Amino acid sequence: MRAREADADGFVEHDGVRIHYEVYGDGEVTLLLMPTWTVIDKRFWKAQVPYLSRHHRVVVYDGPGNGRSDRPLDPAAYGQDPQVAYALKVLDATGTARAVPVALSMAANWALGLAAEHPDRVHGTVLIGPTVPIASPPDSPRAAFNRVDGPAPAIAPSRVPVLGEDPAEGWLKYNREYWKQDYDDFLWFFFGQCFPEPHSTKQIEDAVGWGRQTAPEVLIAKSHVPWPDNRTLTGWCERIKSPLLLIHGDDDRISPVHRSRVLAELTGAELVTVAGAGHIPLARDPVQVNLLLHRFASRFRVPASQRRTWSRFGHRRKRVLYLSSPIGLGHARRDVAIAEQLRLRHPDVRIDWLAQHPVTRVLEQAGERVHPASRWLANESAHIESEAGEHDLHCFEALRRMDEVLVANFMVFHDVVRETDYDLVVGDEAWDVDHFLHENPELKRFAYAWFTDFVGFLPMPDGGPREAMVAADYNAEMIEHIARYPRIRDRAVFVGDPDDVVDERFGPDLPMIREWTREHYDFAGYVTGFDPGTVADRAALRAELGYRPDERVCVVTVGGSGVGHHLLRRVADAHREAARLVPGLRMLVVTGPRIDPSAVAAADGLDVRAYVPDLHRHLAASDLAVVQGGLTTCMELTAARRPFIYVPLRHHFEQNFHVAHRLRRHGAGLRLDYDDLTPETLAHAIAAEIGREVDYRPVHGDGAARAAGMLAELL
Repeated sequence: MRAREADADGFVEHDGVRIHYEVYGDGEVTLLLMPTWTVIDKRFWKAQVPYLSRHHRVVVYDGPGNGRSDRPLDPAAYGQDPQVAYALKVLDATGTARAVPVALSMAANWALGLAAEHPDRVHGTVLIGPTVPIASPPDSPRAAFNRVDGPAPAIAPSRVPVLGEDPAEGWLKYNREYWKQDYDDFLWFFFGQCFPEPHSTKQIEDAVGWGRQTAPEVLIAKSHVPWPDNRTLTGWCERIKSPLLLIHGDDDRISPVHRSRVLAELTGAELVTVAGAGHIPLARDPVQVNLLLHRFASRFRVPASQRRTWSRFGHRRKRVLYLSSPIGLGHARRDVAIAEQLRLRHPDVRIDWLAQHPVTRVLEQAGERVHPASRWLANESAHIESEAGEHDLHCFEALRRMDEVLVANFMVFHDVVRETDYDLVVGDEAWDVDHFLHENPELKRFAYAWFTDFVGFLPMPDGGPREAMVAADYNAEMIEHIARYPRIRDRAVFVGDPDDVVDERFGPDLPMIREWTREHYDFAGYVTGFDPGTVADRAALRAELGYRPDERVCVVTVGGSGVGHHLLRRVADAHREAARLVPGLRMLVVTGPRIDPSAVAAADGLDVRAYVPDLHRHLAASDLAVVQGGLTTCMELTAARRPFIYVPLRHHFEQNFHVAHRLRRHGAGLRLDYDDLTPETLAHAIAAEIGREVDYRPVHGDGAARAAGMLAELL
């Protein structure tokens, strides 16, 4: 799922070549995000577009050879003059009088030509890792081996296409004949060199995917285009009078930082060197690049009147910004309970919630204040739903593919905490905030508490060695974050007890998860989100909810996301047989706020409802529940001591490993696998479990108070 859809799009044509463009936002200043080498399409700007388009107007387009543009095989279509012409045509088609061109790598030549030859169309220019006609240092591996012509090298292809190769001889693959011989292997090598930073598996995979959208014949056509010479470059630099910003990684293995240093001397440009960064910092260090681009573009708009009030210490209320994971409703319920307990300790505290649907529904019902900037958040639940199949959600891969959404949402968070002074930020599995604060520690200006109910990404057995390696790599990055910047998390709170943590290893040569978590977390115990004492009198509760004493009530629910409709329908299909086996059966199917109730057909003895705000009371009153396998619902049933059947989503590592481990520890629930779930097997399981006396390990009810006490210390 994209974090931001285009407001408009279209095509321009130059010399018979169609070029696709998109327009985002309506700000005073337009940034023209230019294409680069035809091996990738305009989606390489995906981490920039959502943020920049909230503050400016953004125009982005595919160059010839990739994306939605044509793929000509005539080298003339890829020359310097046509590339400048494409940019001008896009500016004209979008009604853009002047823009800030932003160019990566070889597109720096087109941006410089545009600024020099058409100064009336350019406010200023940003070049990232410019690949321009300035000689590389002689010790550059690419300079020694990079020959695009000649016979294909006799190199055995690498078949470990994840972290990239490093040997200098790999540059022999930058060769027309090798592209035709093993194009995919070249892509893995080349983008491995583009991203030398550790833990760049996702960025490499993205780029390889974009490279597969074109063909080696297109790259070959582009390779026959002569480069501008140094004299041309010097002439551009002499004629450009508008401001210029250079951004360059000091570990750029494609275009060495030496080139930007020379350009800065020739033009007087500002040069920002990104320590440890490779060729594409806009993907690997998106927050810093976004802030640099925003700052540069802002200099060309009319200054707005700014007023700000600062209060002396002791003359303002304590302020908390609370972020609650939108994947389901369990986080929202427990976070509201923690917030209520926090107010008991700090009655004057003001809590703002940066949240999205369906969490906002719980917050509004509870009378909480949702920050107005929440409207800018890209919906994570919608992304998760777009990744799901039939009762199948590869949770780890879905989280990886949510990178665009996470960057966009962190930038919203950054704007909020920049504009308002918060004493404390609480992130309940706010993956975006936690990751990018560790990546950009200088942005932390508040106390920060991190909450989670699981630790460690675990690979699914059918994922093979690659998934195991990538999961371990993500875990290793998190461990390194905590070791390098322990000051980022002022409090890390595990929602549960130490023994609720799985006794597994983060990966080969990495620590055991339980031991590491004991060392780096405080434990609040489980937070149910309600007082179990309020549902202890089941007879009174059933009467209040309208359940007759002679009814056998089975509640079916799949949480707050829209992923579970397949399970709901499968349970509904079992209703007739279950009713035959269980006299007086009443089945209540709760679809939740993101599933249309019409997805399940009602019948005699089978009620279908949408969102039920007090669902925990119905669960406590039930004789049995059938649920998906999310932690919150399963633990609510455990706390209420009700029998239940849970069916974990396939490939959902948290439900299959972390939640299942906790339920085994509590002796709670009967696990069934979706693949074995026929109407007959489910009906017989319902008949066997309904009304069964249970003997679960107790769930203590003071988790919210304990968690709030930990937060109160930070205020």
